[in-house]
Amino acid sequence: MIPVRGLEGRKVAVLGLGRSGLATARALEAGGAEPLLWDDSPEARGKAEAQGFAITDMTRERAFEGVSLLVTSPGIPHLYPAPHPVIARAVAAGVPVDNDIGLFFRSFATPDWDSFDQMPRVVCVTGSNGKSTTTALIHHILVEAGRPTQMAGNIGRGVLDLDPARDGEVVVLELSSYQTDLARALTPDVAVFTNLSPDHLDRHGGMGGYFAAKRRLFAEGGPDRAVIGVDEPEGRHLAGQLSVAPEDDRVIRISSGQKLDGFGWAVFARKGFLAEWRKGRQMASIDLRPMQGLPGAHNHQNACAAYAATRTLGLAPKQIEAALSSFAGLPHRSQLVGEKGGVRFVNDSKATNVDSAAKALQAFPKVRWIAGGLGKDGGIAALQPFLGSVVKAYLIGHSARDFALQIGTTDHEICETMERAVARAAEEAQAGEVVLLAPAAASFDQYPNFEKRGEDFTEKVRALLQGG
Repeated sequence: MIPVRGLEGRKVAVLGLGRSGLATARALEAGGAEPLLWDDSPEARGKAEAQGFAITDMTRERAFEGVSLLVTSPGIPHLYPAPHPVIARAVAAGVPVDNDIGLFFRSFATPDWDSFDQMPRVVCVTGSNGKSTTTALIHHILVEAGRPTQMAGNIGRGVLDLDPARDGEVVVLELSSYQTDLARALTPDVAVFTNLSPDHLDRHGGMGGYFAAKRRLFAEGGPDRAVIGVDEPEGRHLAGQLSVAPEDDRVIRISSGQKLDGFGWAVFARKGFLAEWRKGRQMASIDLRPMQGLPGAHNHQNACAAYAATRTLGLAPKQIEAALSSFAGLPHRSQLVGEKGGVRFVNDSKATNVDSAAKALQAFPKVRWIAGGLGKDGGIAALQPFLGSVVKAYLIGHSARDFALQIGTTDHEICETMERAVARAAEEAQAGEVVLLAPAAASFDQYPNFEKRGEDFTEKVRALLQGG
């Protein structure tokens, strides 16, 4: 646990009692603060009470008298589309609002560090797509290289659940726009921006607000190194804002598809090869094509980001290459479930929108595509330019028939259930093809979340493979 510093003897309200909220309450107590806990859900309040916490109704009049700070969970709106009533009450009373990320950065460094030979460092990863894979990949590379490291944030543990830093340790954090938007302190040593595509626009008041939330990671604390994906206009704009000249190597530009050899430091992937260029010279090259845990251009961009971040931490190209080769991928994100008769089965249940599904489809030359679920606004008509690799689509869930009308002349079958889709795709697949779950839809019509959907796909595939 990271005890929260600087709030000793003060009352601190905690709104939202999920994983991060309860971890925040424990960290506040450990640091000598008095947490006042509230959640709109009676069930969540009951769980907190069962763990020994007292509940304080922060919706009542004058609830914020004597309160020094409100700490809110990331899923609770603080501005758009409308602030939560408790947050609005705090703001009206002049009480600052923060989240666990801000508390982490104000509390992570301690006087113990004076005795360390090498200062701990923090690497933060944000972006629309690929941030979980990039975060896990950076952590994996560090583990394989024998460096002390912990991973947390939007992946794995809550940030205040981390252990106090060890000598030379690297903490790797995945941060969503909800987390970067509100944190009052953001001071990473290395900050990574993967890419940007429309998402959470109602929460941020539009695309500009969404980009501004991501940009705070780079603007608030000024990281020593910034790794920026420049395949979208926003990334190019951000890289230009942060660098004083093209040769400024504090900014490392990354790309999947562009050659970047005119900058102080760049890492890019083209035709399956990762290249590092520095000051006009190629420093290293890695063949990404055999790496089954990193299929497709989107994962090659993740590899470039992780490579650049770990190079700033002093790792050698050969160390990074070896670790990339052993990376198995994350569950539900281009996860290879199994292979039989030359047919691979890949779980990308996390591909819940058109952009992520397009990236998944482009990763393989011949695809038996399982798609569908609870369709999002706009459907999947925008995927038509990316369906050239699709041999046949097997459509499931609430939006199966709507999706069938939106995929043009692509061969398809209405399967409705995961069980039938897996069975039919496996029955028809030929050697060299991939049976790919990339739903391009939310899961809530048939599953509580995308993880359960991916687990169902994985279970059905493994049963099929084991049963012959």
